[in-house]
Amino acid sequence: MRVDEHTAELDGVLTYYRSADPVASPQADPVASPLVYLHGLPTSSDIWVPLLERAGGIAPDLIGFGRSSKGGHLDYTLAGLARAVSQLLDHLGLARPALVGHDWGALVALELARHRPVDRLVLIAPVPLTPEHEWTGLAKVWRTPVLGELAMGATTRGLLVRRLRGASTDPGAWDQKARTDAVWSQFDQGTQRAILRLHRTTDPHHLTSIAQDLETTPAVVLGERDPWLSAGQATAVAELLAGQPPLATIPGTAHWPWLERPEALEALAAILEP
Repeated sequence: MRVDEHTAELDGVLTYYRSADPVASPQADPVASPLVYLHGLPTSSDIWVPLLERAGGIAPDLIGFGRSSKGGHLDYTLAGLARAVSQLLDHLGLARPALVGHDWGALVALELARHRPVDRLVLIAPVPLTPEHEWTGLAKVWRTPVLGELAMGATTRGLLVRRLRGASTDPGAWDQKARTDAVWSQFDQGTQRAILRLHRTTDPHHLTSIAQDLETTPAVVLGERDPWLSAGQATAVAELLAGQPPLATIPGTAHWPWLERPEALEALAAILEP
């Protein structure tokens, strides 16, 4: 399936997005419930190309990331990122999307679902901001003024790629030069600023406030060997958001299942089918 590239200027803010025609299905209304993919950090819509080719849908670069606007005046809170996506959906006339969020993009998807109707909600490796959550490692550093800026400034291409590969069962998922070059070229001062602000403005127990506002039961998807999200954390997210929503584990994969194994791409595509 061909993937097209677009830009839209909304209230002076440029949003880049990709689109592919959805797979025809007698059960699906492609206008009313298109798949909308929301990426995590520090990536962009680039990571969704395999799924767009397989299942169709729309994938924007969140503001502050990829090829979208990165101005210092923009709102890089979860609510601000969700508002920017909501504006794009309104611009495209997409009333009831099926949201697919990965990593921090899962939190943006949840924020969207608080304020507009959604057909489905699939969370892949969501950041586990439950009552038990504590910031650790690099996230804790980024939340610390000055130290976070220093850490960002000290990040090299090698360090960034090594971190991406370390969260994948198949380092080859990040061996494609075009893919790693894109992540590094987009990891500029604007994206670094967006990451720092996002971490510093987000309550570590954010999901508690979201749980009571959701009308759609989310499905949580976990890569079996994800080093950034344990099975226990994923279960806690699932239980907090909707009692016990479906929790799907994709064997032999880590943080980016659909990039790591062809069979995982097919498994995820099956989960996304209406």
